[in-house]
Amino acid sequence: MSFAELGLSDKVQQAVASAGYTEPTPIQAQAIPHVLSRRDVLGIAQTGTGKTAAFTLPMLTLLETGRARARMPRTLILEPTRELAAQVEENFDKYGINHKLSVALLIGGVSFGDQDAKITRGVDVLIATPGRLLDHFERGKLLLTGVELLVIDEADRMLDMGFIPDIERIVKLVPFTRQTLFFSATMPPEIQRLADAFLHNPVKVEVARAASTASTITQRLVATGREDYEKRETLRELIRGATDLQNAIVFCNRKRDVAVLHRSLQKHGFDAAALHGDMDQHARMAALDSFRSGEMPILVASDVAARGLDIPAVSHVFNYDIPHHAEDYVHRIGRTGRAGRSGQSFTLVGPGDEKSLAAIEKLIGQPIEWQGPTLAERPASEGSSRRRGGGRGEERSRGRKVKVRGSGRSRGPSEEVREEAPAPRAAQPAREEHETRRPRQERPERQERQERHERQERSSDRGYQGRSRRDDDMDEKVIGLGDHVPAFLMRPVTTKKAKS
Repeated sequence: MSFAELGLSDKVQQAVASAGYTEPTPIQAQAIPHVLSRRDVLGIAQTGTGKTAAFTLPMLTLLETGRARARMPRTLILEPTRELAAQVEENFDKYGINHKLSVALLIGGVSFGDQDAKITRGVDVLIATPGRLLDHFERGKLLLTGVELLVIDEADRMLDMGFIPDIERIVKLVPFTRQTLFFSATMPPEIQRLADAFLHNPVKVEVARAASTASTITQRLVATGREDYEKRETLRELIRGATDLQNAIVFCNRKRDVAVLHRSLQKHGFDAAALHGDMDQHARMAALDSFRSGEMPILVASDVAARGLDIPAVSHVFNYDIPHHAEDYVHRIGRTGRAGRSGQSFTLVGPGDEKSLAAIEKLIGQPIEWQGPTLAERPASEGSSRRRGGGRGEERSRGRKVKVRGSGRSRGPSEEVREEAPAPRAAQPAREEHETRRPRQERPERQERQERHERQERSSDRGYQGRSRRDDDMDEKVIGLGDHVPAFLMRPVTTKKAKS
């Protein structure tokens, strides 16, 4: 089947041909005719199968008649993230080269004034994230009563990000006679109920089993330790040993882990960029551009990059953290193996990840092979006592080697090292007597201060400067103020004796 058989206009067919496409994907071949006939569509397909073009191309054909009015867009496309919204705008620029349509992008991190100016002139296509769209509506700068076609893309991601109340409010603001399109790679029961409420007699287009993975992706599991430094070391070994690695996306569950892992990879000589939700829009787009251009072959990202980003040539995906939700695994590894290309995905599995792994295998309906020993076959982690390197401040569980402050040598295992100078023997009875007279509720506070003081002394014995030069500096948990505790906070606290 060719694009000419789908009913698209001549202008759209010329733009598609100039872009180098000759045959539509299955989701495009089944969805486009129904969109052109003004039917509501519920589209479910694997990520990377061309869902964006499945609603972009027929929208361009439908918008060739009519004109936009000020503050009243003709069509509305809702996206969960700024990156997806910007990507849809790029599709309209590419396929709408023969059209004179106005497109506006309403996302956070951009000036309200510029967006207001575009809306005031009138737009044919409005692409927005739910939060910024409602901000403009509440400011009185936008009317949704002229929307003829509503597209809700990545509907399950909207659910995960908490946008469903905003979506329900927006749907009430658009006309009841609108045409509605739902597109997603997964369809959990919650989204199915919303689809039943928003869509009117929809045509369900499902070209693959929901939550299935592409056959072009080679999936592997890699056993690793519990500690963060062990996971980072395992990831570095995978990247160095990966065959045909052109570029890769490394996914983390938390924004903090993205920043820590990004610094660690850069420290070990890898060209890497970071992408997470707390970055401003300019930094996020700069990171994506550097990854697309090949300047930074590794992108460390949170799940903000897991949905719908069209970067066709990603060769590898590494799940540094196994995702909390099984559906996110499908989206993450779907960044590779797109458009018929082959791809590889590696998921690091540590102790405590067994339940999440079982949920993923149940969702995709197949077991995932292990690369190397399984988690049960892997030797148990020995914790921080096995940290690599012989830098200053290293402690070992057997044959402890401790650097003593104020001394140029290290004591051996047979020599006793006292980490805290004991109080004079004569003062001990008085202190114990005073301790017995203290109120009961104050004793835990004193004990906590003493323990904190001992921890700070031990961290000082390890040598702050020595730790800062090693990769393990990010593995130490900072307690309180860390090594920089003012002296006045270390003074003992005395209380007055209660009057009898």
